[in-house]
Amino acid sequence: MIDAAQVEYLAQLARLELTHEERGAMREDLNHILGYFEQLSEVDTTGVEEMQRPVDLVNVLREDVPGERFAPEVVAALAPEMQDGFVRVPRTVEQD
Repeated sequence: MIDAAQVEYLAQLARLELTHEERGAMREDLNHILGYFEQLSEVDTTGVEEMQRPVDLVNVLREDVPGERFAPEVVAALAPEMQDGFVRVPRTVEQD
């Protein structure tokens, strides 16, 4: 089952700051969830056909049709910052 070190590791991955009580509750909840999976592993599935999905889904995506293009001057006027003809955006990935 889940121990305190694993809860701390998961909290760090999720960038959660948990109190001691919250870590204990999280550990208890995760162990209950894993217990349900153990119960499921005991179910006899002999003769049950494997499924990809429990529901047949069909993509309802529209055709990707190019629309009206904006002039570079319009884009530059709307963009918060430009660099070498491109819209500059803030970095989204932190480097350690």
